[in-house]
Amino acid sequence: MTNESDETPAQPFTLAYPDASRVTATEAAADVVLTADANRPPVKLDARVKDPLKLREALSALYAVVASDYRYKPKDKAAYAAYLRMKRETSHLGVWQAQQAYFSWLSRNDPLAALILDPVITVHPDRTFCEVFSKDESTYGHLAIDREQLETTGDPTYGTTNVDFSQALFDGVQQMRGYRETRLHVGGARVEVATQGTAAVIEKKIRVPDSWLRGFLQVQSAATLPLDSFRLSAMDLYNVLRHLRLNGDKKGKRRGLRVELVPGEAPRVVLEPWEAVFTGSAGAYSGKAARVVRVWGRRRLMLMRRLLPYVSTVDVHLLGSGLPSFWVFRGDGVTLTFGLSGFTSANWSQAVTFDLLLPRKTQDSKPLETIIAYLDDGVWFAPAAEIGKQTGLKGPALAEALQAGCQQGRLMYDLAHGVYRLRPLTDGPLDLAKLEFRNPREKQAYDLIERRSAVELVSDNRIPGSGLELVGKVTVREDGRDYRPQLLLGDEGNVLKAECTCALFRKQGLKAEPCAHLIALRLAYAKREADRARGVDPRQVITVETKSFSRRDAKGEEVVQVSLDRSRLRTKWGRAGQPLRQQTLRFNSVDAARAAYFARVSEMDEKGFLSVVGE
Repeated sequence: MTNESDETPAQPFTLAYPDASRVTATEAAADVVLTADANRPPVKLDARVKDPLKLREALSALYAVVASDYRYKPKDKAAYAAYLRMKRETSHLGVWQAQQAYFSWLSRNDPLAALILDPVITVHPDRTFCEVFSKDESTYGHLAIDREQLETTGDPTYGTTNVDFSQALFDGVQQMRGYRETRLHVGGARVEVATQGTAAVIEKKIRVPDSWLRGFLQVQSAATLPLDSFRLSAMDLYNVLRHLRLNGDKKGKRRGLRVELVPGEAPRVVLEPWEAVFTGSAGAYSGKAARVVRVWGRRRLMLMRRLLPYVSTVDVHLLGSGLPSFWVFRGDGVTLTFGLSGFTSANWSQAVTFDLLLPRKTQDSKPLETIIAYLDDGVWFAPAAEIGKQTGLKGPALAEALQAGCQQGRLMYDLAHGVYRLRPLTDGPLDLAKLEFRNPREKQAYDLIERRSAVELVSDNRIPGSGLELVGKVTVREDGRDYRPQLLLGDEGNVLKAECTCALFRKQGLKAEPCAHLIALRLAYAKREADRARGVDPRQVITVETKSFSRRDAKGEEVVQVSLDRSRLRTKWGRAGQPLRQQTLRFNSVDAARAAYFARVSEMDEKGFLSVVGE
């Protein structure tokens, strides 16, 4: 398997607006005009807003999402030297010329620095909603405004389009006041006539990264997977964010947000490393099993601070430790769904785990076309059960068709309201084969996973103080040999160490991104975790596994680790943050050790310990 390199792919888009979106405010009234893309089918809405302040804070929160970038930015002396050189060269220029020189330099050196991708807006009979992605592609925002919050004038034109969403519009939104009558216009704008007699059109020609499109598709697939859900009040989340605002992160310490869920009890949110516990006040957890889930990227929740006073409850949906999470902020007539990727930084290990949530199917299907035709016939949205009833699709065929529609960008799953909606992400069909994989090595890794017995997870060993060590065996028949990839995963799921016996790794290490064998090992481990999350019985296949448990009492947190390594059973126990005691038992057979392992796991459940998901 050879290494191939190619440039970061991008999808070209041309967005044409008859005018810029704007807010026109007077003493008595304000008009919010969201100008729609003229290249897409017309979408129109004209309505009076009943609560302008709520709309102002909701649009401000949405802009905070689309403009956010939480990626780590190391100091770059080369860029600073270039800036100083440019400053010297433009010192004699006027303000306008110097400004043009700066933007010219920015377009050459960092063309995506100031790029904000315009929202996708959809007008449906029940709601009008906008979807955005942050600049670092780690945060998804979905703002829905109920029709009851709008007094509609005329007949709306339903559909999906892009709208101009700029800093100028954000500045205008800040002028909205509660005492002014405010009207919302989607798709409508004045058309100015240029000297040649043609309409002046504002065009944005951008090359959207394929990762941005892939992110939309991944969010939809993640939202349809089994989720652990619970509810917090707005004050519960405010207390969590207040603690984060008043306390800075500690270097070298854990930075997770740990959620402890026990059926029949109020959910508990624990902030690391302070071990500050916040107990929810909006009701008990109604799940069937007790568990602990750790979430990262918690400071991204600060983006919702302006909307929080208008929120009554927050529904939290978790996929698992280090996996995406969804936070649904519900107010009176306004809902904002906040989707967070597992980690703020998009490195290859977390991205590969996220991609595993997508089945690798890109072909069209007749069931999907049947669903599209049903929703396009004036229905627009419906729950899965109603779609199945009207189209005659049932069971796996219905689920596969709906998921295929989400992955192809033609449908979207509205997690907050439990319905599927007709929402074409782009005007034309997506090149799904191009979006399927990031690079040739990833495609090779998925091909290896599909081959029977080509990728084997030989062992996973929990190393105290270091993390989880994964050792694999990858058989490549084209090369006529086996490779031995190894990964060391930290407590937060990040890759601390990687090794492989292939020639590519020996020559370049991780400088040219991981080899296909390392990616395949990461996928094999994530697949096993996904099977376990779906309830697949592991007793018949697992010979190496580690499970962690925790239980909170008056003295703090008690932790237990139970590890199965073929014929050995190792147990560690003690208080969190202190050295753990250890016991190792050897059995005459793997079956006997496996039976003892699952008996010990059942014993932990009976004693009231919580399973730490993903550990």
